[in-house]
Amino acid sequence: MKRDQISIKWTLFTYLISFVAILLLILWLFQIVFLGRFYQRIKTKAITSAAENIAKNIDNKNLTVLLEEISQQNNMSIRIINDQGLDLCGVELTPNSIIHKMPLNKIFYYFFQIQKEGRPTFEIVIDERLKNKRFDYKQFKGNFHPAENTKTHTMVYAKRAIQNDGTYILILLSSMISPVDATVETLRIQLFYITLLLLFLAILLALFISKKISKPIIEINKVAKELANNNLFPVSVFRGRGYQEITELSNTLNYAAKELSKVENLRRELIANVSHDLRTPLTLIIGYGEIMRDIPYENTSENVQIIIDEAKRLERLVNDMLHISKLQSGTQTLTISTFNLTDMIRDILKRYQKLVEQDHYIIHFIYTEDVYVNADEVKITQVIYNLINNAITYTGIDKKVILYQNEHQGFVKVEIMDTGEGIPPKMLPYIWDRYYKIERKHRRAIVGNGLGLSIVRKILDLHGGDYGVESVQGQGSTFWFILKTVTI
Repeated sequence: MKRDQISIKWTLFTYLISFVAILLLILWLFQIVFLGRFYQRIKTKAITSAAENIAKNIDNKNLTVLLEEISQQNNMSIRIINDQGLDLCGVELTPNSIIHKMPLNKIFYYFFQIQKEGRPTFEIVIDERLKNKRFDYKQFKGNFHPAENTKTHTMVYAKRAIQNDGTYILILLSSMISPVDATVETLRIQLFYITLLLLFLAILLALFISKKISKPIIEINKVAKELANNNLFPVSVFRGRGYQEITELSNTLNYAAKELSKVENLRRELIANVSHDLRTPLTLIIGYGEIMRDIPYENTSENVQIIIDEAKRLERLVNDMLHISKLQSGTQTLTISTFNLTDMIRDILKRYQKLVEQDHYIIHFIYTEDVYVNADEVKITQVIYNLINNAITYTGIDKKVILYQNEHQGFVKVEIMDTGEGIPPKMLPYIWDRYYKIERKHRRAIVGNGLGLSIVRKILDLHGGDYGVESVQGQGSTFWFILKTVTI
């Protein structure tokens, strides 16, 4: 089974059980397998330290007292012999101590070995004196061990020292290494039951923890699948709790769900609005075409012009939809050039002259001097066109639209103001969205279409310019953008 197909609950369960198993394995290794080695290492360190202490105090007048203390504290026998083989002092902790029964040839062997190797000598002696050859092991029953299997291990340490008078002496220390077999057997039985108990508790704890941690994640995954199947909810649907990361994930997914819900609503509104904007010119084209076909005297130039105007409106809508799709996909590039922005605005306003004369619109352009900018002239023209068209569509009954151009510290700010109904403050962040409407029925534009502001945003984002809108309900709105000027 692949790793990404395993449930998080069982993954956590496996990790926790593995962790407990590793801890138990380490416990067994240290308490059973390595117990004898650790014990021997500790005894070796203790006997070496005691020999060093005795060597440093070899001429101390209270040496005998020191030997007694060392012997009692470390449970070891001590014997000090000069280079003639004579005993100077010592402590025999137990009867028949190995170093006190040691023959002279062995003692001189230690002298010679230390002198040859230049370091103390250490060995472990196996004493089998308890072995009884006449013992009949057949008399023992069950789990008793015969006495002949009993052996004692004694650690013998020999170190050479020099007295103040230059005499070489040999310091012998011996310590019995207690048999650890019985201890190991006791620990083994204890650890067996402890292991069973800990494994049982670990399984219960692992099941509890894995279920508790995985439950909110599983619930979030379930809701996310419903969300992926377009089952959008108007309220927060992710309720992951219990841990900071899960709570943050839940809040993030709730935010994403709300945004997706908004996108879904905008998509539906887009379809409705596009259908409306496509249907209206098509209805007029079909209607006037049928009239001109069925009624001979209606075949006039005015009716033909209406059909042409509506066809052009339809063409603009399709072109704008293609244009904004290219802008959003990132395939559009800028053709940068230096041009007169003021002169460009004046030329654009001349094209609205017919609208001013026929429909009595009032369009003013207020500026102090001509300014030049370094930008894409075609796309900036489209920005100004769309902002003017938007102002004309939503201006008030006085049909007034005012353009301002202000230059300040190397930047020019262009403002397009209308006198319409204004925009509620909470709706201002969304007006740049494609086909977004301010909680009112879709209004057919007098010029242009509902894609204008979205195109404006995309073009100005490509230029890296600032833009925005200021609006007061009942007084109108002012759309603005800022570009960097250049000196000619």
